[in-house]
Amino acid sequence: MNKLERIRNFCIIAHIDHGKSTLADRIMQATDTVATREFRDQFLDNMDLERERGITIKSSAVRIIYKARDNNTYLLNLIDTPGHVDFTYEVSKTIAACEGALLLVDAVQGVEAQTIANLYLAIEHDLKIIPIINKIDLKNARIEEVKRQMKDILGVEDEEILLISAKEGLGTGDVLEAVVREVPPPSGRGDEPLQALIFDSFYDTYRGVIIYVRVVNGHLRAGMQVEMMNKRARYEIKEVGVFVPAEQTVDQLDCGEVGYVVCNIKDAKDVVVGDTITEAGIPAKEPLPGYKQVKPMVYSGIYPVSNEDYEDLKSAMEKMRLSDSSFSYEPETSAALGFGFRCGFLGLLHMEIIQERLEREFGLDLIASSPSVNYRVKIFHGEVQEVDNPTKYPDKEKIEYVEEPFVKCYVITPSESIGAIMKLCENKRGEFISTRYLDPRKVQLTYNIPLAEIVVDFYDKIKSSTQGYGSLDYEFIGYRMSDIVKLDILINAVPCDALSCLVHREKARSKGKELVHQLRETIPKHLFKIAVQAAVGGDVLARENISALKKHVTGKCYGGDITRKRKLWEKQKAGKKKMRRIGKVEVPKEAFLKAMRVS
Repeated sequence: MNKLERIRNFCIIAHIDHGKSTLADRIMQATDTVATREFRDQFLDNMDLERERGITIKSSAVRIIYKARDNNTYLLNLIDTPGHVDFTYEVSKTIAACEGALLLVDAVQGVEAQTIANLYLAIEHDLKIIPIINKIDLKNARIEEVKRQMKDILGVEDEEILLISAKEGLGTGDVLEAVVREVPPPSGRGDEPLQALIFDSFYDTYRGVIIYVRVVNGHLRAGMQVEMMNKRARYEIKEVGVFVPAEQTVDQLDCGEVGYVVCNIKDAKDVVVGDTITEAGIPAKEPLPGYKQVKPMVYSGIYPVSNEDYEDLKSAMEKMRLSDSSFSYEPETSAALGFGFRCGFLGLLHMEIIQERLEREFGLDLIASSPSVNYRVKIFHGEVQEVDNPTKYPDKEKIEYVEEPFVKCYVITPSESIGAIMKLCENKRGEFISTRYLDPRKVQLTYNIPLAEIVVDFYDKIKSSTQGYGSLDYEFIGYRMSDIVKLDILINAVPCDALSCLVHREKARSKGKELVHQLRETIPKHLFKIAVQAAVGGDVLARENISALKKHVTGKCYGGDITRKRKLWEKQKAGKKKMRRIGKVEVPKEAFLKAMRVS
């Protein structure tokens, strides 16, 4: 048996909270990959943010040496993946670097929306699927029902489904044996010209860009002159290594292996995820397929609280783009917030995570504007414009029609919550497509819904309507004509561009009322009266007044002539009038953040 035949590259895919990171922990413990004194739960979740929220955000690779029951020693490359719908692109990158996948399903929750979505991703890449039911130790585990669900979706037999408890460590050995037995070894040849797929990267202050690769053909070693096939840039390799799970330098990475490469690349923009590394002197004929370009779904402006931090934010954005290629940005300017960036995200959780990572990892203080989606606007006798920023929205007199993006939503819910979910989808302007019973207690509802309606609070409302048992997946299906208007927020008759948003006409009044109410609560009182208004065009839809700070100007007048008090009151009145005309309203960061939360 040659070296290549003893390599297995596999990932763990599942819905959020079904036990992927816990199973990865047990596999590392069972194979003594991590010393007992160094071990901690969620070992592959390296970010504090992942550990605090209990979710995986970034895929993590680890190299495992496993002695199987046939007495052969195998080299296993395990990649743990995220489960939330916003990080599907992270999963797709991982799947492209593997030959097999452990499909994990919770014995209580059963098959969920992301279970199906990630399964289809794996099938598209011809991965060998190993079905596993986790959490069988729980009292309310529904093993037979979940088996039926998995048989319906995968078409597998009972004996092919592994039963485990990752928390208790039950069945970990069976999982490892199934990987060795079922997952095919990598295809490829060591004597072919080098082809290595870049599937991730991150920035190190001292060594520059660290590139994560899967070697498909040939081999990588320090001192080689290599070329990025899409960028046409050449570098010398300074270091190659593997993850055990800490970085460990090796002499070379052979065909079929997963590891990292250091080339002293200082500019984050020089590395593109999905690019192919080849040898400069003996290049491969063509690059590997790579990844399809991902298109952002949600857009928001991100600005530094202090304009002096703009260059630091720009540098942080470049480094963040390196570790998360599904995130995009371009410079923009706001009258209210100064210089910043217009950023594209895959969803609202993705947006929150990026903002929090920028603040934590780079020590920045940031403000984010209201999230929006990408609209298509047809101008009379002109071209179709793509508008993701309310400030770029043309005057209504110039617009022939507007199209907004629609997604097909798959909501999996307990049968007793069908009514609540259907009502929620209809309130979000959803169009009913189908109902499918996965079993007597679990239903999949399919709706076509405008993307703008689901980006803010739709997922949270599904969870609250189903006592936490509902799940959501969605896919983009195209653009449809819609009656979209620009809702402006005026503070003392001055438009605040950071709070402007694009909404459907029938939702404009209710959103306007909520926004001005939130601003009334969060903008502090000034020495003059402030009017906060929501308007569409010239029509004011909602208004709230913030009364002026009261100063007791007659407090020192003890008795005496009333005319003296009247003079002071008149002087105060005139001062407030002047202040209202020339005074500037200070809107705190909290006001923007609260306004962003308005559904």
